[in-house]
Amino acid sequence: MHGGMQDWSMRVTHLLDHAAREHGTREIVTRWADGTMERTDWAGLAHEARRLSQAFVALGMKPGDRIATLAMNHGRHLTSWYGAIGMGGVIHTLNPRLFDDQLIYIINHAEDRILLYDVQFAAIVERLKPQLSTVEHFIAFDADDGYPALIARHDGQFDWVLGDERDPCMLCYTSGTTGNPKGVLYEHRSTMIHAMAEVAPWVFNLSSRASILPIVPLFHAAAWGLPFAAALSGAKVVYSAVNEANALCSLMNSEQVTHSAGVPTVWLAMFQHMDATGEAPRFLQQVTIGGSAAPRAMIERIMGMGVTVKHLWGMTETSPIGTAGAPPPHWDEMTLEQKLDHVARQGQIPFGIELCVMDDDGKHLPRDGVSSGRLHVRGPWVVKRYFKAEADAVDKDQWFDTGDIAILHPDGTMQITDRAKDVIKSGGEWISSVELENAAVGCPGVQEAAAIGVFHPKWDERPILLVVRKGGSTVTGDEITAYLKDHVAKWWLPDEIHFLDELPHTGSGKILKSELRAQYKDHRLAA
Repeated sequence: MHGGMQDWSMRVTHLLDHAAREHGTREIVTRWADGTMERTDWAGLAHEARRLSQAFVALGMKPGDRIATLAMNHGRHLTSWYGAIGMGGVIHTLNPRLFDDQLIYIINHAEDRILLYDVQFAAIVERLKPQLSTVEHFIAFDADDGYPALIARHDGQFDWVLGDERDPCMLCYTSGTTGNPKGVLYEHRSTMIHAMAEVAPWVFNLSSRASILPIVPLFHAAAWGLPFAAALSGAKVVYSAVNEANALCSLMNSEQVTHSAGVPTVWLAMFQHMDATGEAPRFLQQVTIGGSAAPRAMIERIMGMGVTVKHLWGMTETSPIGTAGAPPPHWDEMTLEQKLDHVARQGQIPFGIELCVMDDDGKHLPRDGVSSGRLHVRGPWVVKRYFKAEADAVDKDQWFDTGDIAILHPDGTMQITDRAKDVIKSGGEWISSVELENAAVGCPGVQEAAAIGVFHPKWDERPILLVVRKGGSTVTGDEITAYLKDHVAKWWLPDEIHFLDELPHTGSGKILKSELRAQYKDHRLAA
């Protein structure tokens, strides 16, 4: 026997229809790199997306075809997501910070048929063209004879392509720091469920009253799902094509931005701007930080601005939300230190996600706030099989191994202690590179820090700390060590501290530990 309710297919285009119908005048704002502003709203974006769907069909695109973008954050880029999905296609965002070989591999593996790009990346496109085997059309978002001319030929009288809610709608590739990047093919159904989870108070806390400036790029892990969650909630969306702190701060104030989301390095630059100019975001209510763990000192400073700080953990394979910070029931009775302890964790587990930690033998470990093991995840928006892979990426119980080392606490919070490949193994014990780095960044004068393990004849590995000083700082290794003595276990203290002008980063802004380990693989400790 079946129930008596309507069969309403969970297709992503319902999100845009809802935003246009119920929140049509809520703005979508773009600040371009030259400072010019472009404004539309959800109703205008929905109409333009239908025109773009028409254009794609006219170019011969069929349901299931992949349409790629190589672009920064702007309203036209957002429109392309819904335009591609609306004609039954699969939107595929490309990271312009990747090496040419990686981009060539990803585009050919995805078999993209159209590539939309920003003019600032034209040189990259020209270099790649001869080696792209499937791309038939190259269209510039911000050239008069590109995207504007393309949609000008169409009137928007287009019915969204319908289909099964398990049809694919988006393709995102992992960073590929080891081996070739892997594609994760999101479904309409998984994306819709993910979007409904995201707007909840315990995740992004979005409504039509929110004005959100996503600093996370549209090409990074589905922009954390915000293009879909914003449509569902009817939030105002503000995009900046450049991420300099002065431009972001000015835009946050002029557009009365209440919500922002980005990696920790964004806020390090924002603090420098605030200290130098005295200008600060005046309307912010919530800052969501993901990509890598936020240092405790960063969390404390943002909270001191009267802003809610949420830690977010996830990955491309989880669409990407896995956990999100939320205050516990007794938040108002907690001391500042207790609040910082809570927020410094990677958040609580929302409905739809299940987590467990396992030891190396696959045994489930207790959620006791102490036991550390490999973090596994399962749920309706978690990958089952990589794009074009022959075998599933999960075990018989659907658990996906994230590659993270984590602790689950009795109160439902999760704490990442390291990546499995980044943990420093010293004398049979584990040293968390993440915790050591975050402690170091709290030291006055330290801008950024990376901890890696190097060979030790007795202990197997010992940590060294690679530090970038803040501008004008003269902080010494001895001063950093003295500071760390009050924040980490004595045996965690780095054997050496080296100062660098900069640290290498991945295309998504994370410190590239693999490159640092390669640089220091033959390093021998002085002592």
